[in-house]
Amino acid sequence: MNPRHIPNLLCILRMVAVIPLVWLLLDGAYQYALALFFLAGFTDGLDGFLAKRFDWRSHLGGILDPLADKLLLVSSFAALAWIGLAPAWLFVVVMVRDLVIVSGASAYRLLIGPFEASPTLISKINSAVQMLYVLLVLVAAAVPFPARALLDAIGWLVLATTLASGLHYVASWAQRARRARDTA
Repeated sequence: MNPRHIPNLLCILRMVAVIPLVWLLLDGAYQYALALFFLAGFTDGLDGFLAKRFDWRSHLGGILDPLADKLLLVSSFAALAWIGLAPAWLFVVVMVRDLVIVSGASAYRLLIGPFEASPTLISKINSAVQMLYVLLVLVAAAVPFPARALLDAIGWLVLATTLASGLHYVASWAQRARRARDTA
């Protein structure tokens, strides 16, 4: 195997890890779920580091990495909401934001043409806050820490960054569409 493919392999492993993660959560095996989520988060950082450090970037990796992240986060939020460890309304907000982004990108591609997608700073912050929230909820389920007040505060931070990121994407896509229309 060519080492250039290691980041893509890590993304695929992260996607595959979603199935046992959700199963562990639904089964109440929170310590194992925590370990698996932590490992999945570690592979996210590792694949990004390897891709940048050794210039092992690829078009496929540009698709797999955000897909793996979204699959991991949305599945985790869904399972946590289902078992009552996270508020269902927070899962809905996270899901709606992602649907708005995918719908907007699809509409842009259909109506205007191809584009190069790149995550924004607020989107990266949002993903990090969502990962932290899921991690802390899992820690709280596995051991009696952190306090519920901290989880609630970070949940509100997830709400704020999710809304800010979603609104930023809507505004930037609308601006791109206006520019494309004006130059056509």
